[in-house]
Amino acid sequence: MQVNRRALLAGAASAASLAVLIGGLVTLANCQGQAPRSPAASHSTRLTSPFTGEPVPFLRRELIFKIDNVPQARPPTALKHADIVYLLPVDGDLSRIFAVFSSHIPPVVGPVRSARQEDIELLRQFGTPAFAFSGAQPALLPVVEHARIVNLYAGTHAGYFRSASRIAPYNLFASTRRLLAQAPHASLARDIGFRFGPAPPGGKQTTSYRVSFPAASFRFNWSAAEHRWLVWMDGTRSYDATGGRLGGPTVVIQYVRVTGSVFRERGVKPPYANTVGSGSAVVLRDGRAYRVHWSRRFRGSGTSFTLPDGQRMPFARGQVWVVFAYGPGSTA
Repeated sequence: MQVNRRALLAGAASAASLAVLIGGLVTLANCQGQAPRSPAASHSTRLTSPFTGEPVPFLRRELIFKIDNVPQARPPTALKHADIVYLLPVDGDLSRIFAVFSSHIPPVVGPVRSARQEDIELLRQFGTPAFAFSGAQPALLPVVEHARIVNLYAGTHAGYFRSASRIAPYNLFASTRRLLAQAPHASLARDIGFRFGPAPPGGKQTTSYRVSFPAASFRFNWSAAEHRWLVWMDGTRSYDATGGRLGGPTVVIQYVRVTGSVFRERGVKPPYANTVGSGSAVVLRDGRAYRVHWSRRFRGSGTSFTLPDGQRMPFARGQVWVVFAYGPGSTA
């Protein structure tokens, strides 16, 4: 197939412009999303992020993105800077990313895509987070906009732009500086149930763990050299557009009941991951797999992960990946 030389040059120029924009916003973005230092925080050396367990000088605002996760949308931009990366089932039996940023706010994030009903339930545990998304099914859109969030819908808010280096709809990106300027009252990072600390005894030595949706697959390979689980999606290594492999020190495979949403997509009920309730999960850390129990009592509460002896399962410090896998009782 012949490729128009002018189109290639335009695409290269657009990609270069995106790279310049990312670089130019780094300094500004590092100043965004931070809360005023309290006297207690300024004198404490033990403040840690409730999302990663890593030391932070202060708690920043929560900025959550819905990010596409089909081959045409890869690699994502700046996902490696997220505190938490959730993988959720969506229509077409595919997956989409729900990325939580707070400890580190990159200048540009994308590609941004639309919300689903299951996002509303997941968002509640974060208080009133700023939520960036490209849209939703017509009947669902007002429900999302009036949920307990700081609404950053791309159709009504500034800060989004299209890149000519990709085709629509996989080319919508966002400037975090501009989004955070419109979300001064977004919640600060808060306890959502994660605990961090040394690895407990037990667990099964594991070098690779696989999980799949009907039309999407994930593999997490343990890298002793990097001390984290490297991610493969649909049989391909996962990278960040800003450089480097994707992966984190802790991966949670949370088996949930996946049913059908009441909001149809193109006439079909998309999957709805029920994240309130309880069930089994597998926590991967330090090259081992731990069988645990998860529990979330109601929408406003966090999710606890407990070992068979009833003790809380500690995560390794750093980025956490959570996969909502199809569990018992799933009907979608």
